[in-house]
Amino acid sequence: METVGRVIKGDSCVSEGAAWLAELDPRFAEALQETGELPLRLREDGFAQLLSAIVSQQVSVPSARAIWARLEEMGLTTPEAVLAAGEDVLRAGGLCRQKIRYAQALAAAEIDFEDLRSQPTQEVMKTLTAVNGIGVWTAEIYAMFSLGRADVFAPGDLALQEGARILFDLPERPKEKVLREMAEAWSPWRSVAARILWAYYHVEKNREGIA
Repeated sequence: METVGRVIKGDSCVSEGAAWLAELDPRFAEALQETGELPLRLREDGFAQLLSAIVSQQVSVPSARAIWARLEEMGLTTPEAVLAAGEDVLRAGGLCRQKIRYAQALAAAEIDFEDLRSQPTQEVMKTLTAVNGIGVWTAEIYAMFSLGRADVFAPGDLALQEGARILFDLPERPKEKVLREMAEAWSPWRSVAARILWAYYHVEKNREGIA
């Protein structure tokens, strides 16, 4: 029977995972020398976190922040408020027609977010991706950072793909399927491997910018 597995609760957990990965593969050790201490990246769980993820889809970070601030100001960050608001109100909050549908679908799904904390990751993924507007990447990110799951990876993430290409000196950026298979070797600390690859990607991009 599948269990929740290890849950990351603090920096010491991330450090433990990083040490394990560095011992597993010297390239992770090299990356960690470049990145320094990894960020914890944990965030709250619940409806608002997923609604915020929907808001952020296909818009710039400043735009997403502005829209979210407007929704918060209007009190539209709970399922009850979203369901009670009509399309005109949600549009006034900054949501386009498609995201209005997604927000309403999430609000109507009646997800028991507290129960998700004790559900196996596969069940979490199944529950979240059943909602229109919540894709695999969003569900994986939620499991990683809102639920703290230590053994989740998001191989569809372009920055992770590019980070893996650079670190492992691959001829091209690995596709999602290839990177998912690569990441199997990093279990049970795949979410820490993701933190390393994200941090390493940003270090390399900043270095390129300076050059």
